[in-house]
Amino acid sequence: MQESRKTLEISPDVNWVGIKDWDREMFDRLISLPEGTTYNSYLILGEEKNTLIDTVNPGFESTLEKKIRQVIDLDEIDYIIMNHAEPDHANAIPHLLSQIKDCELLTSKKGKSMVQSLYQVPESKIRTVRNQETIDLGDKTLRFMRAQFVHWPETMMSFYEEEKILFPCDLFGCHLASEKFYDEEFGDELIDYAKAYYGEIMMPFSKMVRQALSKIENLEIGMIAPSHGPIYKNPETILEPYKKWSNGEVEKKVLIPYVSMWGSTEKMVETLAETIASEGVEVVTLDTATSNLEELARQIVDSSGIIIGTPTVLGGTHPRIQHIAYLTKKLNPPTKYLGIVESHGWSGGAVSQISEMLGKMDAEVVETIDVLGSPDEDNLEDIVEFGKEFANRIKK
Repeated sequence: MQESRKTLEISPDVNWVGIKDWDREMFDRLISLPEGTTYNSYLILGEEKNTLIDTVNPGFESTLEKKIRQVIDLDEIDYIIMNHAEPDHANAIPHLLSQIKDCELLTSKKGKSMVQSLYQVPESKIRTVRNQETIDLGDKTLRFMRAQFVHWPETMMSFYEEEKILFPCDLFGCHLASEKFYDEEFGDELIDYAKAYYGEIMMPFSKMVRQALSKIENLEIGMIAPSHGPIYKNPETILEPYKKWSNGEVEKKVLIPYVSMWGSTEKMVETLAETIASEGVEVVTLDTATSNLEELARQIVDSSGIIIGTPTVLGGTHPRIQHIAYLTKKLNPPTKYLGIVESHGWSGGAVSQISEMLGKMDAEVVETIDVLGSPDEDNLEDIVEFGKEFANRIKK
């Protein structure tokens, strides 16, 4: 779908001039984007100074420029604020600075070094701002707050004090391109998208997310305008889930990612899932041959337990499950209990390999089961007992 030239005034003198990228299918060559994404950029008009908060992804520089010109001339921009140096929010900075004669780039101290190394912005164009520093636009005040490692080291947030609008960049975002602009236009699916985004991007930095939340907890926030996804007119819609997710609050839920080549592992997983569900615990099974990282991330955010199912391939774990095990460890979920089920034809190896990969996770390994060939009745009885024990741990 062609990018619209539409701009939107989200508050008096605050204009969304961002991009809705309907066609993007992958992020970081890792995360699938079934609904595309957005790169939100905001233009604030003051009595004395005008400010652009964040820019857009490579390839959309001219579209951003045209959108800004619908509101003001480029030369009327006094400041560009870089909350985050990642290219989807900062790549258009050199283009804009080359077009605007007198314009300062405002960013954190770490942001300064990163914008120089990533985009070769001259030092003379950059002004660093401190935590809690403010700038005066004449009739408007912007306050800056460090949000280190949410999710890069240079990240900061900007707060428009008079209108109580928080611009947190990636924090509170989601990958979703839509004709809709505001949270109130969506149903529960919006939090599903935000949850997947949290799992993919923010969960490895949950401690830093909590620190960022503590910096804004005493602010009277009227609107949250993130860099991806819809704008929140009702901040609690996203603040409350973030408090829960970043604190590691889990549901009585078991996630079972698996892959099965000839049906043996699938039979084991089906028996496990039926047993755990019969004990009153929610179960989500993910066939990793057909599911994507987005669904894994969404489910892993609040799962009490994870059981991995895999066949043995060439003396070790199936490559798809290796990928899942690696990501599970790196995403650092608040999971409390782990389990592994393996099937093999003549020699095993997957259980030990996965155990080693997940060994440093702060979770208890309840049990591992290794089956030769297709599971027989005795094997299935063992799996049923495993499922009951696992469910009991979850229900504690």
